Amino acid sequence: MPSRIHEGASKGLIQVYTGDGKGKTTAALGLALRTVGQGKKVIVIQFVKGNRTCGEHLFVSKYHPFDIVQLSTRSRFGQTIEELRLTAERTLTFAEEAMLGGKYDMVILDEIFVAVKKGLIATEQVKDLMCKKPEGVELILTGRGASEEIIQHADLVTEMTPVKHPLTSGIPVRRGIEY
Repeated sequence: MPSRIHEGASKGLIQVYTGDGKGKTTAALGLALRTVGQGKKVIVIQFVKGNRTCGEHLFVSKYHPFDIVQLSTRSRFGQTIEELRLTAERTLTFAEEAMLGGKYDMVILDEIFVAVKKGLIATEQVKDLMCKKPEGVELILTGRGASEEIIQHADLVTEMTPVKHPLTSGIPVRRGIEY
C-alpha cells in the first residue's frame, strides 16, 4: 500500500479555523510550530489585537521560532472604528506583501474574520487575498464568523463548537491558557 506522506509535497493549501468555540488561534499556532520544526518559515499576522503580553508573544520574543506581527499597538477597545479600520487595512496590505514576498512558507492571518465581521475589511478583500496565494504557501485564516464564501474557497475548514468552557462556570481567564 503506497504511503500518503509525500516528502516533496509543496502545494500550499488554505485552511480556515472558525466557530464560536475556543482553540482557533491555538490550532494555528500548533501548525506554526510543526512547520518551523520542519525547517520552514512562518509569520503570524494578528488582526484586531493589540496585546503583546499574550503567551505567544512572550514565547516568540524569547525563542524567535517565527515572526509574529501586530500593527496595532493599542487595545481595540480604546480605538475608534475609523482607527480600527485603518489598522485593519494596513494589516491586510502587510499580509498580502508577506504572503507574496517569497520569505514565508506559512502565513497565518489570526482573527481576520473578526475584522470582517466588524466591517473593518470586506469579505471580497479576503477572497482576493486567498486567490493571490502562491502555490507553495500554506495560508491559515482564523476567527469567528467565516462567511460561506470563504468556507467554499478554502481547502480545509474546522469549526470550533463550544460544548463546555470554564468561563461559563465563573472561572476567570487564566494566564498561559486563554492568553
